[in-house]
Amino acid sequence: MAPWGEFERLAPALAAFGAARLGVPPAYLATVRANGTPRVHPVTPILGGGGLFVFMEPTSPKGRDLRERGWYALHNGVPDILGTGGEFYLSGRAALIEDAEFRSLAQASASYEPADRYILFDLDVREAWCNGYGDVRLPEPRRWIDRIG
Repeated sequence: MAPWGEFERLAPALAAFGAARLGVPPAYLATVRANGTPRVHPVTPILGGGGLFVFMEPTSPKGRDLRERGWYALHNGVPDILGTGGEFYLSGRAALIEDAEFRSLAQASASYEPADRYILFDLDVREAWCNGYGDVRLPEPRRWIDRIG
């Protein structure tokens, strides 16, 4: 798995496309329940300092899913049934962040004020892709997979 900053370095055009899409909340985070079924949650992802972060309530089911299984998928919201602006999807593993320096970095990069009680996850990137429907110029490559992690 690659941290967001490494993904940016290896696929800069695709990462820029994704950052623009993820910068318009909400995005949708999929996690895996204990019984193996998926769960979907609206989130406001944070990009900053080479990381892709998500804050949440400590009692959130998505937090439990991420702590216990780690796998996630994230998709930007689209404003209409035409998919205007394009789609960006990524998947990988999440890691609970308890380091105060990383927390400060994520808080400083957030578009909102995360509550002190929130827990923080850093989302590594295993795979990313984009799609469009004629109204947006797509980057190259359109799909990236971390071949190392």
